[in-house]
Amino acid sequence: MRVLVSGASGLIGTAFSRAATAAGHSVFVLVRRPPGARNEISWDPETLSLDPAALDGFDAVVNFSGASLARLPWTPGYRTQILRSRVQATRTLTVAMQRTARPPGVLLNASAVGIYGNRPGELLTEDSPPAADFLAGVVSAWEAEAHRAPASTRVVTFRTGLVLARHGALAPLIPLTRLGLAGPLGRGTQQWSWVSLHDEAAALVHLLDSELAGPVNVVAPHPASANDVMRALAHALHRPFLLPVPEKVLTLVLRDAARQLLLADQRVSSMKLQDDGFEFEHRTPTAAIEWMLGESS
Repeated sequence: MRVLVSGASGLIGTAFSRAATAAGHSVFVLVRRPPGARNEISWDPETLSLDPAALDGFDAVVNFSGASLARLPWTPGYRTQILRSRVQATRTLTVAMQRTARPPGVLLNASAVGIYGNRPGELLTEDSPPAADFLAGVVSAWEAEAHRAPASTRVVTFRTGLVLARHGALAPLIPLTRLGLAGPLGRGTQQWSWVSLHDEAAALVHLLDSELAGPVNVVAPHPASANDVMRALAHALHRPFLLPVPEKVLTLVLRDAARQLLLADQRVSSMKLQDDGFEFEHRTPTAAIEWMLGESS
């Protein structure tokens, strides 16, 4: 397939591009500057600028664009950027798709399990209703923009959990753990729905050729508590897991980001993806973290 990728330089975009290329697909990337290589196409989502003719001949578009949720704290200005960056990028793509003579057959659009909010005790599927907090509102608006794609385009909004990778969400905690400063985050029993970067990329390559449409949860089969994940990291680094960070401290420093990223209790099901034939390589936090720490820097 000929695949056009936005946000290709980010963590997941880079991993996906490598995996897709290894699977035999031809990957082209959108850049916010004049093209400097044969596989680059210029666009400007700030002004909704993308030549519809540039989409001719592409079988799939994969959209990762959006301001990082890991940049903390979420100030009022940055909250606006988180929402605007996702909506503008996705709208730029779908408008161009509507105007091209032969729209791509599939749009894979990034999304997040943050749409479910804090739901202790529930098993969350793609049919679970969204929460009413900031992150859920962002994800809902993001997915709505993706579904503006032409009717002939199969749209998948892949809802990603905590991505375990050397340069991912746990990156700031690795040096602290090496110093022996690891411990429970808040109560530590909150369920984290996670996925290794390897399995994330592989799942998206799988979805290129799938018939699935709509939201798809991309999380490992076995959710784990925050303590399980952090303890696995400490064990892999041969360090203690002793020093708790109280919930009040986290919320005082990080506010909504702490409540919606670190403290939210989310047991998310990936049965829709598994029933479609996808097999996860890393099914436990221990396996994922061992792989993560073995990644080249």
